[in-house]
Amino acid sequence: MRRLTRFVDPFLVLLVATVALAALLPASGPAAEAVSVSSKIAIGLLFFLYGARLSTRETVDGLRHWRLHLTVVACTFLVFPLLGLAARGLVPHVLTEELWHGLLFLCIVPSTVQSSIAFTSMARGNVPAAICAGTYSSLLGIVLTPLLAGLFIASGAGFSAESLLGIGSQLLLPFLAGQLLRRWIGAFVTRHRAALSLVDRGAILLVVYTAFSQGMTEGVWERISPWRLAGLFGAEAVLLTVMLLLTAYGSRALRFDRADRVTVLFAGSKKSLAAGLPMAAVLFGAQASLAVLPLMLFHQMQLMVCAVIARRLGRRAEREQAAEEGEAGDDPQDPPPRDGPGST
Repeated sequence: MRRLTRFVDPFLVLLVATVALAALLPASGPAAEAVSVSSKIAIGLLFFLYGARLSTRETVDGLRHWRLHLTVVACTFLVFPLLGLAARGLVPHVLTEELWHGLLFLCIVPSTVQSSIAFTSMARGNVPAAICAGTYSSLLGIVLTPLLAGLFIASGAGFSAESLLGIGSQLLLPFLAGQLLRRWIGAFVTRHRAALSLVDRGAILLVVYTAFSQGMTEGVWERISPWRLAGLFGAEAVLLTVMLLLTAYGSRALRFDRADRVTVLFAGSKKSLAAGLPMAAVLFGAQASLAVLPLMLFHQMQLMVCAVIARRLGRRAEREQAAEEGEAGDDPQDPPPRDGPGST
């Protein structure tokens, strides 16, 4: 069972179950309105807790490693979006317009925090840098993701100018409120991090149920065939491969040391499901189900692939460290005795 959870994110299983529930029992009528209001409240609470958790001091201290963080930000908000725009060539033969919008949205959401830290630690990388890189990406994503969506996606997939106002009222304001109140509630949030993580996940599940219920009632899924889903899977596999190669060889070309290269590899090639789902719900409304489908698929793919890479890098680091310690142990501490009058 433990071996299975290394490759399959248990939370993603809950997400799939939530999607199935929305397909079988979609909310409609007054129930849909109640679920929609609850989802908006949950999104606000989610970003309020994000703000309350964020340590301003750690964020400022991390600026000293600016080259690494600038590299991760460039991968997340420049290279990824350019690849997403290039995927427009897959329409209409491989992807539909709606699936391409979802793929492009995947490319403009921020990087992950928790999984990047976990994989960086497993691979013996620079964990403090991974923490700061994920934090900066999340902060910038609150502003850059809706701006890039407005620039690249425009009116497609239900996106509108009102979505930008929704970002401000449902995401940015609660986040800033959490930051302002951190002085008084930060210690409480830190002590009860495990319990409050259940609130986070519950809010995300509610967002997913709301989005997919709206998609079912609007008949969105009738336009997607198994062939299109297979095409989306292939496109995302290529996207992940390209980003892993770019971050691996690019960080080497930039002359980062090994620990920093590991951080760039995992923080620069991954996308955040936790941040992307609420943003999609605010930005795309009834079309959010198609917008989050590529992100959900990419999330599981990146976890499986990066878990294998992190374990291999970790084992290699252990062997190299053991070899260095062995060589150090073989070095003589004292010069060998010389033959002389007192020797036998």
